[in-house]
Amino acid sequence: MTAALFALVFATGSGLGLAALSTLMGGSPAIAQNGAQNGAQNGAQNGAQNGADSGRSIPRMVSLAANEVNVRTGPGIRFPVKWVFKREGMPLRVVAEYDAWRKIRDWEGAEGWVHRAMLSGRPTVLVIRPEVTIRRSPDAGAPAVARLAAGMVARLDGCEGGWCRLEVSGYDGWVPREGLWGVDPNG
Repeated sequence: MTAALFALVFATGSGLGLAALSTLMGGSPAIAQNGAQNGAQNGAQNGAQNGADSGRSIPRMVSLAANEVNVRTGPGIRFPVKWVFKREGMPLRVVAEYDAWRKIRDWEGAEGWVHRAMLSGRPTVLVIRPEVTIRRSPDAGAPAVARLAAGMVARLDGCEGGWCRLEVSGYDGWVPREGLWGVDPNG
């Protein structure tokens, strides 16, 4: 059927063919896209009422589950790709949900939609200071274990007070919380 519709549009080469395709497909792409965007907004706001959300707290932190993840302009594969993340483990904040899609925000504030299959609940953090020192215990005077440069991603084992316990490249220890992005705002 899709080939026949394409042939109809291609053969007519005019707005008539596009209008026929639109009618056969159940509406214009613009109307369908706007409807999906409105549905996404309503779903994100009323997800608990219609079963569209996961029931988990929002906002919450997640991480990328793959090395290449498309970030879309809306919640569905028909929405254009805004950009592609290319770093597994990168921490992200979920700010809304619609069905199987999660609206995420990165450390720079950029937002887009990602399918839930591309996300992991494994907590990670991003180093946002030029350099942070991993220490053996949560104390500025504790012996240094390693130094992390800005942009490094580490597994988060938890936070106590102003310190977070991290593991990265075989090293583990404590880092001041203010040097990191990705600590869950709810915990």
